[in-house]
Amino acid sequence: MAVILFLALNSTARAKRPSDEIILLLPDEVGGFRLVGGVRPSEILAQEKLLGPHADGQRLEAGRHYTVAEAEYLSSENSRFLVEVARFLRDSDAYSLLTIAARRAREPAQSELGKITRELGTASVILPGRVAFFKGTTFVRVTARESAAQDPDSLIMLARLLSERIEKGEDDIPVLVKHLPRWEGAQGSVTYLAGFRSLREALPDQPLLDSVSSEGDADAVAASYGPAQLIIVEYNTPQLAGDNDRRIVAKIEELRMHGQPLPSAYRRVGNYSVFVFNAPDERAAKELVDQVEYEQVVQWLGDNPYMLEKAQREYYQTTAGVLVAVVKASGLSLLLCLAAGGFLGALLFSRRRAQQRQEAVFSDAGGMLRLNIDEITPHTDPSKLIGRKHGR
Repeated sequence: MAVILFLALNSTARAKRPSDEIILLLPDEVGGFRLVGGVRPSEILAQEKLLGPHADGQRLEAGRHYTVAEAEYLSSENSRFLVEVARFLRDSDAYSLLTIAARRAREPAQSELGKITRELGTASVILPGRVAFFKGTTFVRVTARESAAQDPDSLIMLARLLSERIEKGEDDIPVLVKHLPRWEGAQGSVTYLAGFRSLREALPDQPLLDSVSSEGDADAVAASYGPAQLIIVEYNTPQLAGDNDRRIVAKIEELRMHGQPLPSAYRRVGNYSVFVFNAPDERAAKELVDQVEYEQVVQWLGDNPYMLEKAQREYYQTTAGVLVAVVKASGLSLLLCLAAGGFLGALLFSRRRAQQRQEAVFSDAGGMLRLNIDEITPHTDPSKLIGRKHGR
């Protein structure tokens, strides 16, 4: 019995031990910062309901989908910083955690804090006394332990040093974010939910979102456009998109009958379900929906049966491109040669004309015929010519 208890406790301790990948990301010394107390498991993100079973809208499980650890670093000025690291299976999960943490910083007054930028890692958010970023499958948050350590330069420096040790992965934000209208400006305040369980976290006061199912591991993105909120849900198959579309349309009719809040606009776009809430008017809502375009991606599970046709098409396109390039280059060369020849010819012609006007010309045909045409032959010595003194 004691042996069984020992083995159980030992297995539990091993399960709580941070993974080797995270330990490698948190070295004993990096730059001018020194590790204090070692690397240990962390529960802070779970306590803040950013991860774990109590996190709203998520389906990730600790140990199965992610691992979390923390460590403290001491700077050369004896300032303490807490570093939290979460490792996921997918880049999109790490990005999702970053956007949720940034949204929490913007609430409840929708302040200017929590704007997502590209300053650190693949994307980052810089707050007073705290810096968070994601890179690849890793989320990192650096927090100053005391007010004296809240110098943003030290926070950013430590975060950048840690970022350099992390593999970049796909090195990009999820494609769904790029399908938002004017996504470059909207990504600063976007909330991305990878494989969500519920959308009430994104917009809690809309009962319609209760009918949106995440069956099939759907992803969602939410962004604000002034007073309007846009939500796009992406399903993996047209069947799932169609089933949810019918469920959503029925729910909208039910809410209308009971006089409950309705979306400003809703439409299915490909495998997307697009919602607009709190828009100033119906026209503005439809304009937002019209800007959402679904881009279909086809992936073959085995060999592509159209590989030969694709190779032939690429060969023809490449050959045609080469021919067009050769024709363009030849035509440009011909034009340059003609232009250079014309310029040199005009220059030589002008010079010869100028020489003719400056030189005295002998002619016995009224200027129609002259000697020494090219003005190159030296003048004849007059002493060797028969003149009037000889009777002529």
